[in-house]
Formats: sequence, structure tokens, C-alpha cells
Amino acid sequence: MKKRILHTAAAVTGVTAMLTISACAADTDKGSGDGKEVTIAQPAWAGAEANVAVAKKLLEDELDVKVKVQQMDEAKAFQAANDNDVQAILEDWDGNPKEVKRYVDDKKTVVGAGTIGVQGHIGWYVPTYYAKQHPEVKTWEGLNKLWKDFKTTESKGKGQFMGAAPGYSQHDTGIIKNLNLNFTHVPSGTEDAQQAEIKRLYKQKKPFVTYWWTPQLLQNELDLTEVKLPKFTDGCNEPVSKAKCGYPTLDLKKFLNKEFADGGSDAAKFLKKMKWTTADQDKVVTYMKVDKMKPDAAAEKWVKENKSTWEKWVK
Repeated sequence: MKKRILHTAAAVTGVTAMLTISACAADTDKGSGDGKEVTIAQPAWAGAEANVAVAKKLLEDELDVKVKVQQMDEAKAFQAANDNDVQAILEDWDGNPKEVKRYVDDKKTVVGAGTIGVQGHIGWYVPTYYAKQHPEVKTWEGLNKLWKDFKTTESKGKGQFMGAAPGYSQHDTGIIKNLNLNFTHVPSGTEDAQQAEIKRLYKQKKPFVTYWWTPQLLQNELDLTEVKLPKFTDGCNEPVSKAKCGYPTLDLKKFLNKEFADGGSDAAKFLKKMKWTTADQDKVVTYMKVDKMKPDAAAEKWVKENKSTWEKWVK
């Protein structure tokens, strides 16, 4: 759950405290050639954190693989996979087409490993209570006519668009510029900070427009309405500075370092097979974010309850 680009969303500070993270990728951090030691890239949102926690638990307990987790954003993850500093990216939101072209299509040092099984979508959202009062806000043209309702002290005389945390897949600055929207993009420092601000404004029944994504537990708590942006077509967000379209709905993908993927290790086979549902991922995220369990404990609980789902990944 992202998102996080879209999308699960959840948060840098918490992830840093909960995971052992290497600040830089030295040669000693590379996974072993026999697949007995694997490093997995960890983006900052909760759904991706859930993927990694469950993969780590099963690799270590069922296959006797030593797993390291390295936090990094999506673009850096592709570079690290190219260098074999990480062996796996478990949830990509298609927000880095340049990196995919460079490392997957051209250099062929990174390879696709199927999908993780979760479908994600990024969009612009307003609170439904505001949309009911101003139904025209459901389109980007109508939103632009209502820009004055979204002015804040940070928006420099324009409406405020609440952007995602840096490092998430996003092209909102391009959308605002190229659709001539009278809005200022104000980024969030972290997903937790963005979520807290959304909840604060929602509680006060104030208008806001924000980058958000599904799947994300916030949608279960708050009633949000998506603003219709121009339809996504291939290449419409490239480069970001010229983007003038919305976001697609994606089957979220996995990528592996090619040498690792071709090595035939049990770890590589496991990561290729790993595929679960949005509901599965949501369970782990709920354990972490609602029940306040640490990722390892949340993964352990899910593993105990869902053997029929994961046992085929380890065969």
C-alpha cells in the first residue's frame, strides 16, 4: 500500500526506527551469489513495508536466507539493483520510466519478476463533504474554478495542493503547470505528516485537495472523492515537467537484479513466486498501523494465519 509515487501508503521515521538500514551500499552489502544473503529495497510507505516484512520472515525462517533491508526511494532502488547492492524491489509504482528504460530495457541488468498481486492507483482527492457542497470539484476544471477555497498561508496567494512526500512516484508539479491550475504544490515531509494533516483538516470540515492513493487504510477511515484528471496514456507523464495527465491503475510490479534472478537460488525462486492480494497486504498494514505491532511481529502473525497462501512460495 503506497504510496505512496499513487500508491499505502506510511512512514519514514517509523521505518527507520524499526528496520536495520545501511546508509550507503558498500561492496560488503551485496547479496551473496548463492542467494543465501539477500538485500531488499524498502520504500517508505506501509504497503511496501508489509511486503518486505513478510518476505524477510519467510526467507529467514523457511529458507535459511539472511535478509538485509535497505531503505531507499524508487529511483535509487533501480540504481542499487543495477549495481547488485540490492537484489529485489517488491513494489514499483511505475513512477520512474527513465530508470526502467536504462536498467531493464537497455542495460538489462535488472529484470521484471512479475507482479506482487496488489493493484494500486494514485489520484487527487478532496473530502466528500466538500464535493457534496461543490460537485463541480470532481473535475480538474471545476477544481480550478474553486481555487480560492483552498488558499492557505503556504500557498502564495493560490490554492494549496497537498503533495506527496519526496521520493514517491508523482508528477503533480507538471499537472499543475501544464493545465494552468491556479494552485501551489506544497509537498509533505513524510507520509505520516501528510496523513496527520489530512485528518486534521477533515476533522475541522475544511476543504483540501491532496495526492493520495489506494490501497491505503485512510480510505477506510475517511470519505474521500477523487478529482477526475485527464486520462493517463503511455508517455503522458514524461518528462514530469511536461506532464498533463492523471495516473493509471497499476498491477504493482517486482524487479530483481538479473544476476541474482538468473542464479536459480531458492531465494530468487521465492521472490518470483511471492504474490498476495490487496486484502493480505492490508491485514499486515493494519497490524502495524492500527494495532501498533512492529513489522516483524505483524509479519509473523500473518504468516501463522495464512500458510495456505505462502507455502507455495517456498516450494
